[in-house]
Amino acid sequence: MKTIKQLVVTATIATAALGLAGCSGMSQQDKNTAIGAGAGAVVGGVLTGGSAVGTVGGAAVGGVIGNQVNKTN
Repeated sequence: MKTIKQLVVTATIATAALGLAGCSGMSQQDKNTAIGAGAGAVVGGVLTGGSAVGTVGGAAVGGVIGNQVNKTN
């Protein structure tokens, strides 16, 4: 079991590192949109008990809110 846990931890860290590296060329507004969508998906999933509709809806709402934060006119 220890080997499986190590594999899962390593895969998670590698995925997070690759995900963060993909954000290097993004504008601040794009980063805010991505963060908002991720946070919205988590909150939507938690509030609806893991419902796919709640997760997608939360991601959409979070993405819109993240996009509008610190928006320059």
